[in-house]
Amino acid sequence: MANSSASFPFQKLAKENYDRWSIQMKTFLGGQDVWEAVEEEYVEPENLASASQAQKKTAKEAMVKDQRALSIIQLAVDDSNFEKISQATTAKQACDILSDAFKGVDKVKKVRLQSLRGEFESLKMKDSEEVSDYVSRVVLIVNQLERNGEKMEEQRVVEKILRSLTEKFDYIVVVIEESNDVDSLKVNEILGKLQVMKRRSKGETKGPK
Repeated sequence: MANSSASFPFQKLAKENYDRWSIQMKTFLGGQDVWEAVEEEYVEPENLASASQAQKKTAKEAMVKDQRALSIIQLAVDDSNFEKISQATTAKQACDILSDAFKGVDKVKKVRLQSLRGEFESLKMKDSEEVSDYVSRVVLIVNQLERNGEKMEEQRVVEKILRSLTEKFDYIVVVIEESNDVDSLKVNEILGKLQVMKRRSKGETKGPK
């Protein structure tokens, strides 16, 4: 069970790390069995005094979970962000305040999405870049797009990778497209095939010792 002295295996929330922090916080709260307090704001039942013992017990458990989640969130932010949520009385209120502060209004999110879409479309593998590093760059932008509300189909990401590799991969891409149903391939599968075929091609080009 979590308590007010809980230690965190990740950095506290600061100006530059909200996206990462929010993912890690969701996982951490889930592990402490209190994430539902963020998803559904705790509201004290009406006429609690006249409720049955079972109802009072259920309400108390929900309240305790909510306050436990709130205390964890308070401990997981830096001083400036603590000030933002210092008046929040529930875990959901605190998370909503932070989300609004970092994500901004819809207009700001749309501008951010437009910028990320442009980055995604302009991605190209560099001549000196390892294919694994390039795929990681693509996945990084894809993750940022999804965090900002853009749904990215696996097929779209796979096609982007295949069409933006350097020329030395052209024949490998052709082989992959001819021998596989590209629509059903995952990003990790594409990366594996590219690495294996690249190693094979290097071996094939070497003459006998």
